[in-house]
Amino acid sequence: MSDRVQAPRGTFDVLPQDEPARAALEREARRTLGGAGYQRLETPIFEATELFARGVGEATDIVRKEMYTFDDGGGRSVTLRPEGTAPVCRAYVEHGMHKLAQPVKLWYLGPFFRREAPQKGRYREFFQVGAEALGSDEPAVDAELIVLLADLLQTLQVRARLRISSLGTPETRAQYREALIAYLRAHERELGTDVRERIDLNPLRAFDSTHPGTRAVMELAPRLFDALDDADREHFDAVTAMLDDAGVEWKLDTTLVRGLDYYTRTVFEFESPDLGAQSGVGGGGRYDRLVEQLGGPPTPACGWAAGIERMLLSAEPVEERAQVDLFVAYAKPQYAREALRLATVVRRGGLHAEVELAGRSLKGQLKQADRVGARYVALLGDEGTQLKDMHSGEQHAIDPGAVADAVRRERPVA
Repeated sequence: MSDRVQAPRGTFDVLPQDEPARAALEREARRTLGGAGYQRLETPIFEATELFARGVGEATDIVRKEMYTFDDGGGRSVTLRPEGTAPVCRAYVEHGMHKLAQPVKLWYLGPFFRREAPQKGRYREFFQVGAEALGSDEPAVDAELIVLLADLLQTLQVRARLRISSLGTPETRAQYREALIAYLRAHERELGTDVRERIDLNPLRAFDSTHPGTRAVMELAPRLFDALDDADREHFDAVTAMLDDAGVEWKLDTTLVRGLDYYTRTVFEFESPDLGAQSGVGGGGRYDRLVEQLGGPPTPACGWAAGIERMLLSAEPVEERAQVDLFVAYAKPQYAREALRLATVVRRGGLHAEVELAGRSLKGQLKQADRVGARYVALLGDEGTQLKDMHSGEQHAIDPGAVADAVRRERPVA
């Protein structure tokens, strides 16, 4: 016998018992974001590779090491999307959303792909929920997005702390970058190999290194936050003041740089103490130049993404199953056809109905009805149809055509 075929490393199956929690999360995301005027957008699972090379940044780990890129069979390079912001910006430009009233507020939920080392809560195929607001540079945009993510996490009972900082404008960051490179060069022997190799390419990533020597060096490194100009500092102060007004606690972290090149000004991350060393649940920031980099008009924007699996790991468990209004059972095999017909009528009437499909005895069918949590059972037999209340045990004769109305009338109001 051949070995079992298993799912690829770094992927996972969403099993039936996992679905209620994921459905509850999606429901809360729709309620929280939709209630603030964000509309759902779906983008393709694979995009032109150039989108991420130009948008995310060729010096990032995502583009250099983690993307799943392949030829589409026609000589075009495509990539399974590793993140959601660049595709949203591409759709914004492609569909002329800049002509709409600004800001355009969008949210998404779906699968993403990165060739990372699998670990707790981190997979090579993973799901994210995200929100983006394009077309305004107002601090209120940043604050609203952060508050919405904080509210979503609180609703899901995810314990999370907010770290926030500012990266300023690209011009400010370019000046700071030269100072940081000089500092890193002066301490090059103490740095990890990967950091040394990327000093000129992406020096800010040194702040994310786990190498002990690098971490010691970075404790005394100059901070970009200290180099912000007056306009950037005013923007940051306005954002944090609004967070204070909303009761969202935050902590300034001047080492926070995020892993993507497109960020400007506000950057933030929510961390959960329940996730261990890899504690990030979700985060994002402002990206005022990205749309223009992708061929669109100058468009300030801000957004975030949060990992579904990581939120579920740190959220309170959800125990819920669909309410089964009716289970249709039958005493003899010749009633199977009538049973399916009755279940179909009840379902088309808007109720949840299940029917016996395994050829069990009548006793076994009643056990199955109890197992799935059916509120009522319709029993088909030689003496007609009986409707049984599974809570009280009472049953009475009923015309098959009246079953749906009877169940709808007699079932408790949710």
